[in-house]
Amino acid sequence: MRLSRFFTEAPLSLGEHELPEAQTHYISRVLRMTEGDALQLFDGSGQEFRGTLLEVGKKRVHVQLTESFAGQVESGLRIHLGQGLSRGERMDWAIQKATELGVSEITPIVSERCEVRLKDERAEKRQAHWQQIAISACEQCGRSVVPVIHAPMPLAEWIKHTEADLKLVLHPVAEPLTSHDKPASLAFLIGPEGGLNDAEVDQAQDAGFHAARLGPRVLRTETAPVVALSVAQQLWGDF
Repeated sequence: MRLSRFFTEAPLSLGEHELPEAQTHYISRVLRMTEGDALQLFDGSGQEFRGTLLEVGKKRVHVQLTESFAGQVESGLRIHLGQGLSRGERMDWAIQKATELGVSEITPIVSERCEVRLKDERAEKRQAHWQQIAISACEQCGRSVVPVIHAPMPLAEWIKHTEADLKLVLHPVAEPLTSHDKPASLAFLIGPEGGLNDAEVDQAQDAGFHAARLGPRVLRTETAPVVALSVAQQLWGDF
């Protein structure tokens, strides 16, 4: 039987721990777990911990961790996804699926055709929301390391500072992804709902990105990262 699995930001070790408020609510009110139930925790370090619930209250949950072991091995291919900002559930979906597919970090990209504009407090709230989506995806898929979700960044700034052995910008008229040799690290640039304009593609190529296509059909912005990451993991990663 698979154990309920939870992430905590606080470093874990064997022994007794009090869980944060979010996990307390979910364990006591949603799952209705009780004293003696087994569970599994991870803190993003790559280690996993098994234990049992000592106390379950409405405002406090204590757990006794009795076993520590290495978590799921991360893909040897480090991938940084630059994902064009899109509306609502489309961005949530892209981040969730990219996490499940082993991405190392994600930066939401602001480009000319983005229909979403985030500033200051709203941008911070969305970043926190997306980070929680990544955490929840890790809890579900078994990853022990949570990818970093960066603050939204202008396209020009991201392509200037992003480093990887192979940097690719997806484009429907380009060489196929399979034409490249195996890299140790990879950066993908994917446009928003309206796509990247020609000037932005040229700008990315001037910064060392290679144009690459995934197939004969034009994919939606939330579909493209799923396909791109799946193909990359199959070619060069852990699929």
